[in-house]
Amino acid sequence: MKLFNSRYVLLAAFSLLLGACQSTPPVDNSVDQGRATAIAQLEQNLASSELATAEDQLAALQAQTPDDPQWVQYQRQLAEAYLQRSQIVLQKGDVNAAATALSRARSLMPKAPALTGGVNSAIAHARKAELDKAEAALKAAEARPPAKVIDPAAEHTTVALNITDIAKLRRQLDLIAQDIVNYQCAVSIQVPRTADYPWLATLISKRVKKLDPAFDLNLERQIIRRVPAQVVLIPTKPQ
Repeated sequence: MKLFNSRYVLLAAFSLLLGACQSTPPVDNSVDQGRATAIAQLEQNLASSELATAEDQLAALQAQTPDDPQWVQYQRQLAEAYLQRSQIVLQKGDVNAAATALSRARSLMPKAPALTGGVNSAIAHARKAELDKAEAALKAAEARPPAKVIDPAAEHTTVALNITDIAKLRRQLDLIAQDIVNYQCAVSIQVPRTADYPWLATLISKRVKKLDPAFDLNLERQIIRRVPAQVVLIPTKPQ
């Protein structure tokens, strides 16, 4: 009887253990797989300089497990990538893009000011250089004599030539030559007949050389049957 009771107790315990095992839910590996995939995508976007996408992915991962220490490493990699981008675009002369990339680097690593100090100084110098250049251009524009026939703010000015009155034409060409020299204009002479070009080109060239013998006159000839004789003056914008 005792042997029977022992076997019964043992069988009951085994049944309870088996039932407990069957009631335990299986481990869901999909979460770990999804996390590994997200990290792999993050690393790929970092490697291919898709920094905005990488930043969004990192933020999503941090939101899921904010206390995970490995995100600090990726955050620093992303900050360094933004910093490198800032340096590259600054070398290309795009100060605004450099400042934007630097701002992203700072936001990712606010406790590491030394990381961004050098680029920040370079951007400040570049902005100052831009301001100095703009100021010099403004002073140069203000130093120019008033325009005679052109609109200095326009891309080009077209002036119809009075070829029926030689006296008026000469006076007109005198004024045109002054604007050519003062505003460093390229000139397109548009005439309805090929024969009209040489003497108009000669009259303009002589006046320009008289005003500035060293001026490199850029003359273009255009034969356009449907238009009267005219010149198109294209001023050089201050640098």
